[in-house]
Amino acid sequence: MKNQHPGLFDDLPDSPDEIICGVDEAGRGPLAGPVFAAAVILDVSRPIAGLRDSKKLTEAKRDLLAPLIKAQALAWAIAEASEEEIDKLNILQASMLAMRRAVEALKTVPTLALIDGNRCPVMKIQSIAVIGGDDKVDAISAASILAKTARDAALVALHAQYPHYCFDQHKGYGTALHMERLREHGASPVHRRSFAPVREVLELHATRNGVVVETVRIEQKVQPAQTMDLLLAGGFA
Repeated sequence: MKNQHPGLFDDLPDSPDEIICGVDEAGRGPLAGPVFAAAVILDVSRPIAGLRDSKKLTEAKRDLLAPLIKAQALAWAIAEASEEEIDKLNILQASMLAMRRAVEALKTVPTLALIDGNRCPVMKIQSIAVIGGDDKVDAISAASILAKTARDAALVALHAQYPHYCFDQHKGYGTALHMERLREHGASPVHRRSFAPVREVLELHATRNGVVVETVRIEQKVQPAQTMDLLLAGGFA
């Protein structure tokens, strides 16, 4: 069983004053739309059954769990980084920004943030990266579900603005349908211009129209963060 209170770990303080939030993002891979992140502080006295990595849950199951998480968590918050921020910063740094915003938006200030993945955003509180954390730590699983459902809803809303691209079906990911519509209609204002498939379409349409397009180029500088690769079979002991 996954541990909802990682403060019980030997290398973390076992204190009733420890307030731990789980953090995860959704939407790093798509060609369009913002990247979302969520932070969740669970109530250990009110466990939620069925929490796991949102990618391993059906859409229907995520939609059932999301309101339950919001109702029973001690605190939760959802944040995003826009397409413009993604193009300016790069997708990794934009994801870090969205996660930091989610943590800072919590009504209860945590003492520790457990971040899914191998890097942590720069924050005022202690943070630890947990590889595969969205399927090992309940609070991260909950954050994964909130981030995913919020982003999916946002892409459905974008479909109403840009119906040609069928965002409601693929949620911005580079599916065959999305690429077909992207080549046919060109890039919308919500497409990520720093992503190669979008940039190629922009250049193709510009060539057809005799227009010179200045593409977005990003230099990435990434510092590795403190990482906790928790390899306990079945999760936390």
